[in-house]
Amino acid sequence: MAENTFTVTGMTCGHCAASVTEEVTRIAGVTAVAVDVPTGAVKVTSAEPVAEADVRVAVEEAGYALAP
Repeated sequence: MAENTFTVTGMTCGHCAASVTEEVTRIAGVTAVAVDVPTGAVKVTSAEPVAEADVRVAVEEAGYALAP
């Protein structure tokens, strides 16, 4: 099992967190997503390490961006 934490910018509420969670959960192998809105931290738990590019695409699909 792998865990990675990414920082997402632009989230301000629970709806934002739900949108990001929904999109990131669609990535193959992802088993859990935990979002902390105040810090922008998104912890992704998966069977195998998840590529940052895949997370970036999912976050952008939700309308947000990964921090540089």
